[in-house]
Amino acid sequence: MTNTLKINPDTALLEPILYRPSPHNDERPQGVSIDMIVVHGISLPPGEFGSQAIEDFFCACLDTSAHPYYAQIAALRVSAHLLIRRTGEIIQFVPFARRAWHAGESSFQGKTRCNDFSVGIELEGTDQIPYERVQYDQLGNVIRLLKQFYPVITDDRIVGHEDIAPGRKTDPGPAFDWDYLKGIIE
Repeated sequence: MTNTLKINPDTALLEPILYRPSPHNDERPQGVSIDMIVVHGISLPPGEFGSQAIEDFFCACLDTSAHPYYAQIAALRVSAHLLIRRTGEIIQFVPFARRAWHAGESSFQGKTRCNDFSVGIELEGTDQIPYERVQYDQLGNVIRLLKQFYPVITDDRIVGHEDIAPGRKTDPGPAFDWDYLKGIIE
């Protein structure tokens, strides 16, 4: 797969991909460096793939009558910087320079509020179903770009949601192949 992706330094957006602005973001704290990537897994409705629901959820326009589960999450204000669909399509919701609301209550190596200093990347999937190879390839492309753009991101600071919110979150789960990802980003 040829990597034609780039990060626009003026907008902090990945190009050329779809950008759907989410209202669920804000300014990062002054003086905080972006030094971590958090990998997540999401499916809406749970265990189903390919719907518009994840995008609508992040953009605050989810039709809560479309599925019974949606009423449970209707009040949540959640986003991520990127979503990588099972097809490999990448959608951006928040510019990298801004704080996306993806981590929730979290800490890593003694630092709390991981949203302040991380980039959140959602993969369409579940903890128990293997992710698609094209998702890993796209994730690898994005991680390499982010590491160039934010050189303080090191391989040991590419973590799962489960690593920053243990006991509360389990994604991307046991189906995620960390060894494969590490092999393609080194």
